[in-house]
Amino acid sequence: MLGPIEIFTLLLVMLGPVRILVPFVRRTHGIDEATIRKIAWWMFVIATLAIVIGSLLGRVLLERWHVSVPALRLTGGIVFFLVALRQLLEQYEPSHESTSPRLPASPFAAASRLVFPMVLTPYGIAAVIALIAGSDDTTRTLTILALVLFVMFLDLVAMWFAPRMIVGFAIVVLQVLGAILAVLQVGLSVQIIIDALRLLGVLDT
Repeated sequence: MLGPIEIFTLLLVMLGPVRILVPFVRRTHGIDEATIRKIAWWMFVIATLAIVIGSLLGRVLLERWHVSVPALRLTGGIVFFLVALRQLLEQYEPSHESTSPRLPASPFAAASRLVFPMVLTPYGIAAVIALIAGSDDTTRTLTILALVLFVMFLDLVAMWFAPRMIVGFAIVVLQVLGAILAVLQVGLSVQIIIDALRLLGVLDT
């Protein structure tokens, strides 16, 4: 069973701010700072409510649909692997400029369009549901939810100051860090799949 530090690390990789900084700056380019902060605030509110309510609801649905926690972990691991592998391979493809649809004028509407999957990734949601579903007491469940809220808060702070952070040498640092994380995420996704297969009895311990 994962401890608080391991859970925090897992959530930081899957839902943390490092992976959303550059995409957020690109999508909000040309928008004034006050509006960007309003968008970031609404993204935080929507993401926090969605992940907390969704994880608790997901726990109930798992029991109703008779889906085991290892099966959910395997599903999340496969999705995580596909996304992480795609991000890794994109570094070797020729760069091309892509025009994203213009965001709505309303900060709430803009946040609703950006929050998924920029902040809430499918594999991140699956990880939280699996953690909550596998929790055997109220204290552990509250600890997991508290760590989720803390990661969401870190996302808010990152988006709040993103326009000032993503300049000059910081871009190079984030690109290097992103390359390292891309490799580690593929490895982590494979490990999640292996652990799920062991729990399902497909692989020997």
